[in-house]
Amino acid sequence: MVKRLGIMVFIIALNCLSCGKASDYVPNVSVNFQMALTDPRLNALHNTGGAVIINGYGVAGLIIYRQATGGYAAYDRCSAYLPQNKCAVTLDNPTLTVTDPCSGAKWLLEDGTPTKAPAVKSLKAYSVNTNGFEIFVQN
Repeated sequence: MVKRLGIMVFIIALNCLSCGKASDYVPNVSVNFQMALTDPRLNALHNTGGAVIINGYGVAGLIIYRQATGGYAAYDRCSAYLPQNKCAVTLDNPTLTVTDPCSGAKWLLEDGTPTKAPAVKSLKAYSVNTNGFEIFVQN
């Protein structure tokens, strides 16, 4: 009985110690961004492959990207590699990828997937909707 209790305590302790390392993921924060598509700050989104940075939302700001399909994708600028450092990714030229200036990791903006080590996780994506006149980014 004591042996079983000891094993159960060990298993519970082991599970608690490995409970989802919160620092391995970009934190969840409330995002509710809205802007007119005619706003000059969004001019780059009129062309496929265009991207803009919006500060003040998410963990480290937002990146909104015009996809090849004509739709939009939005990501948190917080690097998915060592997100606890809150290093903001920067747009590359051309704006098909972003780079973490702290580690050199890269991600594709079309779908947020990593393209260069040490990145292994995708960028944190947000939901994007439009009504033809405005763009909405939410989680």
